[in-house]
Amino acid sequence: MIDLHCHILYGLDDGPKTIEESIEMARTAVADGIHTIFASPHHQNGQYTTERNVILQKVDELNKVLKNESIPLTILPAQEVRLYGELIEDLQNNKIVTVNEGNRYLLCELPSSTIPLFTDKMFYELQAQRIQPILVHPERNKILLNEPDRLYKLVQKGVLTQITASSITGQFGKTIQKFSLKCIESNLAHVIASDAHDTKNRVFQLTEAYKLIRDKFGTQTEFMLKENVQAISDGIVIYPEEPIKIKQNKLLSLLGL
Repeated sequence: MIDLHCHILYGLDDGPKTIEESIEMARTAVADGIHTIFASPHHQNGQYTTERNVILQKVDELNKVLKNESIPLTILPAQEVRLYGELIEDLQNNKIVTVNEGNRYLLCELPSSTIPLFTDKMFYELQAQRIQPILVHPERNKILLNEPDRLYKLVQKGVLTQITASSITGQFGKTIQKFSLKCIESNLAHVIASDAHDTKNRVFQLTEAYKLIRDKFGTQTEFMLKENVQAISDGIVIYPEEPIKIKQNKLLSLLGL
């Protein structure tokens, strides 16, 4: 499996602090069936700012260490970018790490409790630069959770989304789990990724999440999600199914509200 979103690079954010912890995460990832990880440290989230050249250096370093340790895992570069005013300028100045440095896809993050007023404009400007935004863990944004039409409108405008494996397995609670599954059912989810930070609290769980998806929605949905992440890894344009609106009263019932 390919993991599109993971905090495996040490010393950059709230992921591992040492190279030994990165190696431990790598072993755990391989045990979960993962062969490729996109290292995506936080950027401009109010706490962490990560430089492009540092990310690329750390990716190269970790790949060499994993090879020496005979761990069959490939690390590729990415970045989890909180939307901010100078993003387009920094992108044009080659300060941002797109997925696999392909200048095709970018992992984008919203604050957990708000949606900035410039969000729609920023996504439009990214697409005008021929960069496809991938909104990470939208299921954990309180506004999108309570107003699913806003997520529908983003997807309708071409924004892709990445649901976290641990959201699907219930680690973030039943409410987020039910909403995540409803997003998959409604074609509002395009990629599953771990967003793993360590081996104890924020773990991989990709195998478990895909099994749950397979059991609930069938192998076709599972394969589609895996094919999407492969295409994104290869820098190939994907053409998602038409999104479906989540009925508010149905959602409230599902969420027990």
